Amino acid sequence: MKRVSTVTVRKRLAFVLLAGILIFAIIDARLGYVQFFMGSELTGKAKDSWSRNIPFEPERGKIVDRNGVSLATNKSAPTVYVVPRQIENPAETAGKLAAALNMSTEKAYKHVTKKTSIERIHPEGRKISYEKAKEIRDLGLKGVYIAEDSKRHYPYGSYLSHVLGFAGVDNQGLMGLEAYYNKELSGTKGSMQFFSDAKGKRMPNMSDDYEAPVDGVDLKLTIDTKIQTIIERELDIAEAKYNPDGIIAIAMNPNNGEVLAMSSRPTFDPTDFRHVPQEIYNRNLPIWSTFEPGSTFKIITLAAALEEKKVDLEKDHFNDPGSVKVANATLRCWKRGGHGHQSFLEVVQNSCNPGFVELGERLGKEKLFKYIHNFGFGQKTGIDLQGEGKGILFNIDRVGPVELATTAFGQGVAVTPIQQITAVSAAINGGVLYQPYIAKELIDPETKEVVMRKTPVAKKRVISEETSKKVRHALESVVAQGTGRNAFVESYRVGGKTGTAQKSKEGGGYLENNHIVSFIGFAPADDPQIVIYVAVDNPKGTVQFGGTVAAPIVGKMLEDSLQAMDVQPRKKQIEKKTRWDDPVMVEVPDLTGLSKKELSQQLVNLKLDISGDGEKVVRQAPKPGTKVEAGSTIRIYLN
Repeated sequence: MKRVSTVTVRKRLAFVLLAGILIFAIIDARLGYVQFFMGSELTGKAKDSWSRNIPFEPERGKIVDRNGVSLATNKSAPTVYVVPRQIENPAETAGKLAAALNMSTEKAYKHVTKKTSIERIHPEGRKISYEKAKEIRDLGLKGVYIAEDSKRHYPYGSYLSHVLGFAGVDNQGLMGLEAYYNKELSGTKGSMQFFSDAKGKRMPNMSDDYEAPVDGVDLKLTIDTKIQTIIERELDIAEAKYNPDGIIAIAMNPNNGEVLAMSSRPTFDPTDFRHVPQEIYNRNLPIWSTFEPGSTFKIITLAAALEEKKVDLEKDHFNDPGSVKVANATLRCWKRGGHGHQSFLEVVQNSCNPGFVELGERLGKEKLFKYIHNFGFGQKTGIDLQGEGKGILFNIDRVGPVELATTAFGQGVAVTPIQQITAVSAAINGGVLYQPYIAKELIDPETKEVVMRKTPVAKKRVISEETSKKVRHALESVVAQGTGRNAFVESYRVGGKTGTAQKSKEGGGYLENNHIVSFIGFAPADDPQIVIYVAVDNPKGTVQFGGTVAAPIVGKMLEDSLQAMDVQPRKKQIEKKTRWDDPVMVEVPDLTGLSKKELSQQLVNLKLDISGDGEKVVRQAPKPGTKVEAGSTIRIYLN
């Protein structure tokens, strides 16, 4: 037997020892790396394999008007979740859930036995009432959880519906402002996390984790609910009276582009949008609808002609025989037989088509279309709402004498209502075109800090202040003495323009006895604070003229809105041209300080409604100087 020397043995032992030390060092280093560097990651993965997440939805940001009135809020609407592995008696649990949620036992059983870590009961268990959630909690079912959730609530129903839009079942914005500002309104989800083993048993030594959701920010609008309520009321009245195919209304601050109100008919309830035809809820007509504007477009031709000094409204005159020959076309005035000899101010008052054809010819197509583009037609205004239209204009290369003539009085071009009111605002506000907008601020719901604020965007100056002043005067005379007289408001200076537009039909030509009648009005005429545009599509049972149908609607909207805005009456008005059927107007005298005996000697053509038991008048309504119809009632308050 061969002997191994002591030296060799020692070398081998040393080698084994070194190898062992090296192996243990590698293992130790690896353990240290796992322990200190990978520990958090591995613990997290382990927790993930044990964890079950119950989601907690964030509160969607509220939408409020400029004064803080809530227009879109949230209601608590919990959602039911099950952890199938924690359910000890699936048949019994399914039966109780089915009875509570009004669903079939078979469907409930499929949910509670599904091979998933966590299962949501959908749709019967989604966004249930608080009372129903309490009922399910009281059942004490193992493996059944109630997650905090909410659903969108629109407290005023169809009020401002096309502007607000709506949110879906997952609280995602689907239309209107809800969609446009969905990212800001949505917030970030939270969750409640608990831990269970492979069999679904909760792990007693591990505490639950809760990550709070981050609520969305609140959205404050430029909308004024006082004005919006007036608009909605008058549209409801008009809809009942005329049974039109549709109605559109926009109110705007002409000095900065803020939209104060916007509505249309037909309308819908955002909470119940699933039961409404898509063509109703998916089209916000004030920004989407495109149609020939008719005579309201004459304001642009007027502004351009005044700016280019092509006309003096007082000195220049025009004879209207009832039609005008342009190339091979005969273009007629709306008044059979024409208006005869008149000043150009009367051309505006009478909305005389041949007179505006003359202004278009004086301008020429390059100049007229330059102003049309400068006023924002043929392009989107940039309002912060989805689905805005661009309108349709003639290609300048294809504009001949007839196209120039018809464009000058608002036929052959197509515009959107938001373009129309934005352009007219520029014509009357001193000459500056503003970008319209409807969202004013984004506000943190916790701190109330403003995280975003929109400011007016002045795009360009389109006419001078002097020209704008002349336009305002001309349009005030339209209301006092011309086709817009049905929009006249006693004690307030109102300007405006009527419009009656034919509707084109497929294959060319126009429909018979089917018009879009409109009126755009503003007040006070010397310092405009509000402009309102109303268009009524095919009103029934009436003469289809803008001055007959739309003008009185806008007049009532303006009168009530000015009072809601606390705009003081103007004493200097252009005197209204009266007709035989106009009511007799009288000025309310100052009765404050009078005694009962002195009252009896006053008000031959007015009635009194007296409140109080005193001997002296301390207050009255309406205020002294207000003009009212003869026979109206004056409310008197005694001391």
